Amino acid sequence: MSAAQSETTLKAKLKALECHFNWDLDTNRSKLLRLRDVLVDIGTEEGNSWLGHIYNLQGYIHYQLGSTDDARSFFSRAAEAFRQTRKTGSDEGPWLMVNYGNQAWLHYHQGEEAESQDCLSKVDALMNEYPSPSQDELHPEIYAEKAWTLMKFSKDKKLLAADYFQRAIRMQPDMVEWQTSHVVGLANAFKHSDTGLGADVLEKMRKAKEQDPENLYLAACYLMQLAKKGEETEDEARELARKILRNPVSSYSGFKAILRVYRTYGSIDEAIELAEEALENHPDARYLKRCAALCYKWKIIFSRDSRPKQSMIDRAVSLYKEVISLYPHSSFVKRIDLANIYAKSNHGLAKAEQMYQELLERKLEPAEQQVLYNNYAKYLNFERQERNKSVEYHMKAAEIPVQSFFRENSITALEKIKNRRKNRMWREIEVFLANLEEP
Repeated sequence: MSAAQSETTLKAKLKALECHFNWDLDTNRSKLLRLRDVLVDIGTEEGNSWLGHIYNLQGYIHYQLGSTDDARSFFSRAAEAFRQTRKTGSDEGPWLMVNYGNQAWLHYHQGEEAESQDCLSKVDALMNEYPSPSQDELHPEIYAEKAWTLMKFSKDKKLLAADYFQRAIRMQPDMVEWQTSHVVGLANAFKHSDTGLGADVLEKMRKAKEQDPENLYLAACYLMQLAKKGEETEDEARELARKILRNPVSSYSGFKAILRVYRTYGSIDEAIELAEEALENHPDARYLKRCAALCYKWKIIFSRDSRPKQSMIDRAVSLYKEVISLYPHSSFVKRIDLANIYAKSNHGLAKAEQMYQELLERKLEPAEQQVLYNNYAKYLNFERQERNKSVEYHMKAAEIPVQSFFRENSITALEKIKNRRKNRMWREIEVFLANLEEP
């Protein structure tokens, strides 16, 4: 076989692999940088059954960001993590198929064809030794890792991820963590719903909680759904919060979820106290600072109480500035939050306007523009009483063809203004909404 034919054959085999390099993942740089922050906050504590998947995805992200050495390191750590978490008495197993596929691509991109071929041979050997239990379907380990990865990338992929999880669970029902991640993914898809999950998904969540009693993140998500249904579980929430505080800091610990439970019960002050207590115990934990900042945002921006004290606003500003510096590549929404907090302070409107103008001058992705326009529209309406300009920015948000909470929020605001007919632009809004196309 000629060198050219060998190259073509190798490339064809690589393209047929099931791994991150072939899953059509969004490689937008800002998206990858944000996702890198998310993965770092999950933590690497022992017993995390998704550690191998986390390292695999981190390796792929680092490669796409141009750091080949880091990618190689993370792929190696992923293989080792799988060997430790899959305690089957064997170092090799189907859980390594995706990892070897990633390594095969990395070697290929580095011009290391022999090493790439070696990884391909390892994938073939695993596929022969561990065929899928269901003919014409992928191995459940591949479905599970693919599902977990897609959940991290976008809302658009969540239904596909749910389908992959269901396929994996059907073939290998004893993997408790797959069932847990499946129902948590379904719950997250309804995060902005005021009424919570349907009865069928809530029942799946209850069963998953019974099967995975040590998973405090799942327990907090379940309480969140019960709170949305109006059930009285405050005492249970406080007990769970104490357990969460005793565990290592991680975005998988359930800490943010339990804070949201407190907010649903209207106990934002209690949420702030809990966040501050956690920070006292772990003063350098950036994830906890992010959680605490969120609690202050709820109190200052969304609470219907009297105007917040300046001391509280000062604490929130301090936290948000720190969070923005700790998350330089994923602080876009935090900058909007900080502008809105400034707007609530005694002399902060000028600072808020300055921050919004700086954001409006940025080159943003359509989804980010939509978030900014929606928030700026509300700021113009409630803080500056510039009603017509607010309408213009709600229109800007609505006409961006990205389906999201922020688009729907702007459309709802425009419909209310139109129906009241008190704003002189109501006819213009009526025409705009009539001509608005679905994304």
